[in-house]
Amino acid sequence: MGENRGTPSDDKATSKPRSKDRPSDLELMKERFSKLLLGEDMSGHGKGVSSALALSNAITNLAASVFGELKRLEPMPTERKAMWKREVDWLLSVTDHIVEMVPEQKSIDGNLMEVMVTRQRRDLQMNIPALRKLDAMLIGALDNFKDQKEFYYVSADANDTRGEKWWIPTVKVPPNGLSEVIRKWIQVQKDSVNQVLKAAMAINAQILSEMEIPEDYIESLPKNGRASLGDSVYRSITVEYFDPGQFLSSMDLSSNHKILDLKNRIEASIVIWKRKMNNKDGKSAWASAVSMEKRELFEERAETVLLIIKQRYPGLDQSQLDVSKIQFNRDVGHAILESYSRILETLAYTVLSRIEDVLYADSLTQNPALASCKRSPLPSSELDPLNFPNPKEEIEKLSAGPPQSMTLSDFMGWNLEKEDEEKKDSWGKSEEPQKDEGRTITKLANIITNKKVSYLEKLENLGGLRSPTGHVW
Repeated sequence: MGENRGTPSDDKATSKPRSKDRPSDLELMKERFSKLLLGEDMSGHGKGVSSALALSNAITNLAASVFGELKRLEPMPTERKAMWKREVDWLLSVTDHIVEMVPEQKSIDGNLMEVMVTRQRRDLQMNIPALRKLDAMLIGALDNFKDQKEFYYVSADANDTRGEKWWIPTVKVPPNGLSEVIRKWIQVQKDSVNQVLKAAMAINAQILSEMEIPEDYIESLPKNGRASLGDSVYRSITVEYFDPGQFLSSMDLSSNHKILDLKNRIEASIVIWKRKMNNKDGKSAWASAVSMEKRELFEERAETVLLIIKQRYPGLDQSQLDVSKIQFNRDVGHAILESYSRILETLAYTVLSRIEDVLYADSLTQNPALASCKRSPLPSSELDPLNFPNPKEEIEKLSAGPPQSMTLSDFMGWNLEKEDEEKKDSWGKSEEPQKDEGRTITKLANIITNKKVSYLEKLENLGGLRSPTGHVW
């Protein structure tokens, strides 16, 4: 590795030409905003996309160029980190000028009067700081892995037998597995990133739900829920006694394509049933012999299944409805919030997948037989859809203090200090050293859990949202 770094003189010699060729921040900003104003139509003929979609695409493309596939758990290069912070700040700066008029009392010539003043739109005022905090937490989580020395990566082999993930570098751990301290520390990182995933997922779901359903999507729908779902799925949802877990277990969810297809059909049926219940259009073709009560019941069941799918497969591609909403959305504030929360959700999911790769490699040292078993992203227990993360609650918890995450050196130092304190407290007592150590570990876990539980209590009480595997950017 040393021969690739070059000497200091070499670095100086090569840095000058690059600094001359590299465009200034002002030039880069001009280029970015020119593309936004042109709506990505560089011919200038006015055939570009809307401002909302242009900003959404700009944030998505920036994230793809900065983070890529994120194949390893390691700090981001300084230059890429600076690029991300600089350019995402440029794009988010648009939200500073999206305002609403609100009444405010002011004293004018000694008289108290109510005047209208401008204020940043409330949804942006609440969500942008929360998303920035999630952003910083994810970057910090990657930085935390700079000190670890116990696991490393070897380059992917074209003959790798891991299937879809063959291009991801293979994780290598010591023959006897990770040390207990490292294993516990990695679990802390996993819990912290998991919390970020849930918050980003909640915000994104909320923003998408507020976007209008495009007429183009509605016109593409079949005229009833049965035609959308298919006879088999429709019968399973409309049975007298319905269990969402049993319903999903009877579906073919063997690939992401099949899961996404089911999600698309369920979302379409929900839109159809809601429109019929609200009687939004007078088309006779939308009329149905199904009673209002039954239709409402079926719609609630479909919503339940949809929420479980979203919780089980947070890395799933966007559905037809989501893509349509993003494409035809004209609200610039919604476009920025949706794209920013989406890329943070994807990044958190990917980091969790890389953490899971390390834990899986460690588990193989303890039980080599696991290598012959297929890794599944499904959680071990059913999730209650009524406990889907609420964006308002997640933001309030973020404001109270971000989830705890720490570097390896901090974790190990803190652990040793606790052990020393426990040994001092137990000096002269009858407890054996092993019990003291056990008490130390328990105490440490409690301290770490204090913030984790407050942030994860809704889903953790249900068995948790296990970090998925096999997802790449």
